Amino acid sequence: MKIVVLVKQVPDTWGERKLNPESGRVDRDATDRVIDEIGERAIEVALTYRDAHKGTEVVVLSMGPASVTAALRKALSMGADSAIHVLDDALVGADVGWTSRALAAAITRSGCDLVVGGNESTDGRGGVVPAMIAEHLGRPHLGFLNTVELTDAQVAGERSTESGLLRAHCPLPAVISVTESLPEARFPNFKGILTAKKKPLEVLSLRDLGLDPASSFDGMARSRVVTTSARPARSAGTITVDSGNAAVELADFLAAERLI
Repeated sequence: MKIVVLVKQVPDTWGERKLNPESGRVDRDATDRVIDEIGERAIEVALTYRDAHKGTEVVVLSMGPASVTAALRKALSMGADSAIHVLDDALVGADVGWTSRALAAAITRSGCDLVVGGNESTDGRGGVVPAMIAEHLGRPHLGFLNTVELTDAQVAGERSTESGLLRAHCPLPAVISVTESLPEARFPNFKGILTAKKKPLEVLSLRDLGLDPASSFDGMARSRVVTTSARPARSAGTITVDSGNAAVELADFLAAERLI
C-alpha cells in the first residue's frame, strides 16, 4: 500500500492573520508558518495504518514556497517515509484550479493507492482541493470523513449530514479528505527528528511534472484579487436586559439578522 498525504504550510492558526494589501494574498510573514493541523491529522491516518500493516509507504506532498521544506521535514520526523515539494514561481498566488492540477500531476508521477487530505485548510477554507484532485485523477472521492477504515481493496468511513451520519465506501485507488474528528497527530520523537534529515525530499517544478506554465494552464480558471480592505474593528454588542420581554427582543434581533 502506498499512501500520499496532502499537507499545507499555513500561518499559525493562533496568530493574527492578515492580507497583503498590495497583492491581496495572505501575508505569510506576519506570523509563524506551521503545518495545518488538519494536515497533521491526515498524516496520522496514514501512519496509524502503516503501524498495523508493515510494508506500507507514506509520502507527504505539498506545494508552496521554499519555506515549505520545514513543514515537510516535520512530517518526515513524525514518521513519513519521503516527501515531495512542488516548487515553481509560476504557482505563486495559485488558486484551487492551479493547485489541484499541479498536485494531481505530482501524484500521477509518484503513483499511489490512496490520497489523504484534510477537509479544508485554515487559511483558504475552500474545502474543494481533494475533490478536484480526484477529478483530475479520475478516481472516486470520499470527503469530510469522520472515520476511516482502510483495507487492501477499499476505503470506507462515516461523514456527518444534516440528518445524521452517512456511511460510504469506494474501491481503491481513491482520494479522501478527513475532518477534525480523526485523532490528533503524534509528536515527533528524537529518533524521528534525526532520521528526517536523511529521508528523501524531492523538489519538482511544473516542467518536471510535464506542465508548461506558458501553455498547459491556458483555459484554467485563475482567481485574481481586485481589491482588499482591512477587517473592521469589532463593535460593542447589543445588551438585552430581561424585564419580561427579553425573549421577544431576542427573536426580533435574530429575525433582523436573518438568523431565523
